[in-house]
Amino acid sequence: MRDPVNDPDDTAARNPMEAARAAMRPQLARRFYRVVSVAAGAGGHAVLLDDRPVRTPAREALEVETAAAARLVAAEWAAQGETIDPATMPATRIVNTAIDGVAADPQAVFEDVLKFAASDLLFYRADSPRELVARQAELWDPVIDWLRDAFGANFILAEGVVHVAQPREALAVFASRLKLHDGALRLACLHTLTTLTGSALLALAIAEGRLAAEAAWAAAHVDEDWNIAQWGEDEEAARRRVRRWTEMRAAAQLLAALSHADA
Repeated sequence: MRDPVNDPDDTAARNPMEAARAAMRPQLARRFYRVVSVAAGAGGHAVLLDDRPVRTPAREALEVETAAAARLVAAEWAAQGETIDPATMPATRIVNTAIDGVAADPQAVFEDVLKFAASDLLFYRADSPRELVARQAELWDPVIDWLRDAFGANFILAEGVVHVAQPREALAVFASRLKLHDGALRLACLHTLTTLTGSALLALAIAEGRLAAEAAWAAAHVDEDWNIAQWGEDEEAARRRVRRWTEMRAAAQLLAALSHADA
């Protein structure tokens, strides 16, 4: 009988392609702590591992504005098993990005989100089939109407993918709303939501409590869901979609947590 420890006969050993893939996978660090906690720090709320503060990859203190946001990060560290898998820690990654990257140049991130708004997903509509047109209108029009009625931002809609220049006045209104969500972590969350959905408008709607993350996700995937209903879904695409949703949910949860006043 084969000894599974001393005489391994797994897929990687028998398949050179799988062996190569296995060699390229990152080696996960072993969990080195027992207790995860949250405490007030010099610049906010810190996550502690056995009473030692977590640091970012750039060795900065990992501190966030509210205890609620810190608890989201702490929960990811607490949920790790024998090894630490960064792929299962989206909130931690977003916070690291905010501290190590966005904080150094928030204006560049702000302008990148604003650039999405100039050619937003919600502006470009299908001309057929009728059911898809109706579904886009059902999920996208309420966001367009909200920005028009609440803030006076009148965006132009178009059929197809040919670029349509948006009124400067509408973009200026959008920029003024976006500026209300300043701070490196808020911007990091907004940028994450924008790139995952292809829509700065949906990201702002989440930030302002107009849409839940689930509703914004459905709105962002109208076309994709339509195609899946017609032709089915590829397995790898499905796995990628799950990873993207996990990232989006974490960004939305962090935004909500940043709005919670801590006692």
